[in-house]
Amino acid sequence: MFVNAIDKVSAFTRPIMFITRNYGSGNIVPGLGTMFFVNGKGAAVTCKHVASMILNADRVNANYAKFREERAALNAGNPSAAKKGLKLLEKKYGLTPDAAANMKVKFLDVPSPFGKFTVHMHPKYDLAVIIFGGWSKLNYDASGIALLGDGNMVKQGKSLCRLGYPFPEFSNYVYNRDTDDIEWTEDRMNVPRFPIDGIVTRHIANDQGEVFGIEMSTPGLRGQSGGPLFDTDGVIYGMQFATQHLHLGFDMENRQMRINGKEKLINNQPFLHVGQCLHVNVIKEFLDSLGIEYRTV
Repeated sequence: MFVNAIDKVSAFTRPIMFITRNYGSGNIVPGLGTMFFVNGKGAAVTCKHVASMILNADRVNANYAKFREERAALNAGNPSAAKKGLKLLEKKYGLTPDAAANMKVKFLDVPSPFGKFTVHMHPKYDLAVIIFGGWSKLNYDASGIALLGDGNMVKQGKSLCRLGYPFPEFSNYVYNRDTDDIEWTEDRMNVPRFPIDGIVTRHIANDQGEVFGIEMSTPGLRGQSGGPLFDTDGVIYGMQFATQHLHLGFDMENRQMRINGKEKLINNQPFLHVGQCLHVNVIKEFLDSLGIEYRTV
């Protein structure tokens, strides 16, 4: 049902790749986010929490660079003093074992080469706009950008689909022990797109009763944050930003069941995982406030 729409939406939807290493570990954790372009001038929509991760990377790396500089100045000839000094430095820079030490971001098939990008955060909702500047090649078809739909068409029971990049299967990164940093490599990048459809179950309103979101019968997956919500024609009606977990109340506690021929005690607390998408009207209002061009039905 969404075959042609997925091809159409894929033309302007892009992954955002993250790699992170926590302090004291050489293990690298990959992650993904999603964005989609709304005009031929390098403007893309994503979630505020995804954009915050992009901006946070510079702070994380700068913090660790200062730590490395001071750590190198410790007196290696006095192990006791050096150990004490290291503890003080770790406290000064907030480097606990779970704290991020290195973080890198990579954009795939975006306007290039871009000299800079500007981020605009919505003051209230989980929405941001990234504008790439200084590029010479757009890397997407400006005539096939997102078409934002009429918000009045979003009604209970309407079938819609989300597209994003929830599974970080890429491995083009490495930890460089000599520099104590993480790096991107030129290895093949495996970033498969992943759609998930559902129906509109409810609208989401704020405390003032203003509708700002759309609840879907299926979950939005990690990495799909910032991905478009669209119909069978590829018209955009929202953007995935969160998943809510609704307790169903069908709990089982110490229920005896036969599994593979053996009696076992089962405990189960089922939840319904429903996706939450930002309403297209909120996206259009924010773009209007920034003076950013976009297409509508």
